[in-house]
Parts: sequence; C-alpha cells; structure tokens
Amino acid sequence: MRVAVIPARGGSKRIPNKNIRSFAGMPIINHSITAALNSGCFDRVVVSTDDDVIAEVARAHGAEVPFRRPAAIADDLTPTIPVIRHAITTLRDQGEDPQEVCCIYATAPFLRGGDLRAAFDQLPNSSAFVLAVTEFRFPIQRALRRDAAGRVSMFAPEHFATRSQDLEPAWHDAGQFYLAKAETWLSEDVIFQSGSIGIALPTSRVQDIDTPYDWEHAELMFEALQRRDATKTV
Repeated sequence: MRVAVIPARGGSKRIPNKNIRSFAGMPIINHSITAALNSGCFDRVVVSTDDDVIAEVARAHGAEVPFRRPAAIADDLTPTIPVIRHAITTLRDQGEDPQEVCCIYATAPFLRGGDLRAAFDQLPNSSAFVLAVTEFRFPIQRALRRDAAGRVSMFAPEHFATRSQDLEPAWHDAGQFYLAKAETWLSEDVIFQSGSIGIALPTSRVQDIDTPYDWEHAELMFEALQRRDATKTV
C-alpha cells in the first residue's frame, strides 16, 4: 500500500494557524492534499495531527485522519522522521500494510502531482529516500562571512577569481516531500545520505514559509505562476 502522510500539528507560533491559514483562496494544507490526490500515486492520503480543527479541515478537503498524533511528538522541536514512524506503526496496528510512504509537508503549495510521480519513478533506484531539491540561487563557493564589526571574508577565498559558470552547482532540500519504503523510515535516521535521490524542482516553485514575509512572498510567487500557466494554455 502506498500512503501519503501530511504532518500538520497545531500551535504554530510564528504564523498562527499556519497549516490551515488561507493561501491563494484555500487552506494551505489543501494544496498538499490536492497534489497528493491528483498524483494518482497513493492508496491513502493521511494527515497526522494533534488538532481537532486541522483534522476537520483535512477531512473536508479529501484526506483521512485515522489517528491523532501524541503530544510527545507534536511540539515545535519534533523532527519529521518520528512523526512518519508513528504514522506507519499506527496504521500497522490498525491492520494496514504501508509499503511505500511519502511525507508531504502541509505548507507546500507549489508541489505538483507530477513531482510525486517522478519521485515514485526513481524510488527503485534509491537505497534510501527520494526528495525534492533545488539549486542555490547563488554559488555557495562565493559565500561571505561577516563578523561582529561588519568585516567580510570569503568562506572559500580560492574561488575569488573563479567564474560563476565554472563552479559546481549546489543543491538544497526544497522542503516539500520525502519518499521512501516503510522499512527505510523505520530504520534510517538521516534523509540526506548518499543513497538518496533528488528530484530537481525549479527555484520558482520553492519557497520556505516560516515567517509572515515568507508567506507574502510565496503568495506572490504562486499568483505569478498561475498567470504564467494560464497564458500557456490560451
């Protein structure tokens, strides 16, 4: 059985009600639920939450909430892997047999079903996880450090005169999804490892949403992409 698990705890501090706040006209979690459902990849789309309101919203938009997440793994310090492990073991206790499990973040409005299908296509080639990645917008080899007095120096001064196009591209986690076999989730403690495979996303579809500014910027990006896509279909 293929399962999507969307972690969505209550009690967000920096952005109140973050996981169900309206983004581009609908609760932001609905974008993740819709991408999962429309991908055609999953037998079940499950939301892991400790919050009754989030559970109600999730169900209203087509997801299942077959259990509640315990408080011990529902604070702002809880990492992702224990949440997915809890979902897998709980579903097994309920008589289900999840084999391939994808964690999809609740605040991933740029995720598309095609990204998830591409990830499943690569899963047989991975000995660990498949995740969304994107390129850093600026060469990391030319990064600067700045001390308390404002003085700057290069992290890699040997690249001062190296042309940007001659530097190796660097990638980072897009913060949208992580796919793996259930046993990998239960046995591995690190997602970013040599056996993992990255699905490349354009930088225009990647935005951390951790602050009110991030949220505003993401909505502007989302609206711009919608306008662009609309012109392509005319």
